[in-house]
Amino acid sequence: MPIEILMPALSPTMEEGTLAKWLVSEGDKVESGDVIAEIETDKATMEFEAVDDGVIGKILVPEGTAGVKVNTPIAILLEEGESAADIAAQPADKPAEPAPAAAPSIPATEPATTEPATTSPPAAPAAPAPEGKRIFASPLARRLAAQKGIDLAGLKGSGPRGRIVKADVEAAAAAPKTHTAAPAPAVPQGPGPDQIAALYQGREYKEIPLDGMRRIIAERLTEAKQTIPHFYLRRDIRIDALLALRKQMNTALAAREIRLSVNDFIIRACALALQQVPEANAVWAGDRILQLKPSDVAVAVAVEGGLFTPVIKDAEKKPLSTLSAEMKDLAERARNRRLAPEEYQGGSFAISNLGMFGIDNFDAVINPPHGAILAVGAGKKRPIVADDGTIEPATVMSVTLSVDHRVIDGALGARLLAAIVNNLENPLAMLA
Repeated sequence: MPIEILMPALSPTMEEGTLAKWLVSEGDKVESGDVIAEIETDKATMEFEAVDDGVIGKILVPEGTAGVKVNTPIAILLEEGESAADIAAQPADKPAEPAPAAAPSIPATEPATTEPATTSPPAAPAAPAPEGKRIFASPLARRLAAQKGIDLAGLKGSGPRGRIVKADVEAAAAAPKTHTAAPAPAVPQGPGPDQIAALYQGREYKEIPLDGMRRIIAERLTEAKQTIPHFYLRRDIRIDALLALRKQMNTALAAREIRLSVNDFIIRACALALQQVPEANAVWAGDRILQLKPSDVAVAVAVEGGLFTPVIKDAEKKPLSTLSAEMKDLAERARNRRLAPEEYQGGSFAISNLGMFGIDNFDAVINPPHGAILAVGAGKKRPIVADDGTIEPATVMSVTLSVDHRVIDGALGARLLAAIVNNLENPLAMLA
């Protein structure tokens, strides 16, 4: 039976995409794992791989088509022994078997925001079919269900006309128990786009349509400020010892062409602090809190039209030289739109450093589901009062820790920030 290849969900926020380019033609033979198309999502342009072996019988969506909804058939794959005539001869009550959504391969071009990528959620179980009612399921789905002991009557199909397919059975077999979180309260909406535009009638302006990156950033930040109860903790950090150590280390590492930045020390300090205050190494998961063991630290990187937050995983285990090299690589590939989804998803904590732009201090917005984000300002010379009462110059950096109060309470947030400050003011200890 001909198999429908569906538009996959390649990110958690993807509802539609652009079929940027077909890499195969009708009549081409493909094998599982072959890259057959490039698809632009709200996050990236991803290479789309074939899941099954067969022949491309018909391309349903031409390349360059935008606004293709997830799960829309984009092509038909013929199995061995089938021909194009089988497509036309297919009975109306037996739609083509959708191919399982393919996993994304290496990004082709243009990843575009901070959110983690994943495939679409499994179909929710439905109430059992009444006795005697016909259950529409593919032969492969029926075989898998029998092998796994799954009652097809309890599944809701995601295929055409509600047909149960292989992916539905596999999702049901792998699905963990779920808990339904309380719905968020309704938020009053402001004036619509046309109403706002009307306010500026007669005034000269340029209208800039929202691309995928800017639209998702707007949605995520609105969600964050509306649903996350932020509170803010502020500290000044004296970094003279850090700057001196950095200079000494860069001199010693020059032969290896390694140059450490202040940001590398900040990443190291935060990673260690999450280990020193493990209760704060946590994320909000709707109806529970997940406390992580590793320190997976996200770092905001500005790109044209928006930003990424690539994640350095297991940052607490990595020396400064490794952190520096990994961060430079992630930042470079972020600016060139070459990050894979798994490189900018996850993490429990983020860092946003605007010190290089001369910003003294600011409050950063938490990137859900993170529990906190550290906003870092510029290090500047200031007069301070020394322990003996004299006034002396010092280089001071202001930071603000934005905290999700659902995950971290005030005292716990204060302990986490104190650990970060102590690490930065005593940088030699971070090398132990």
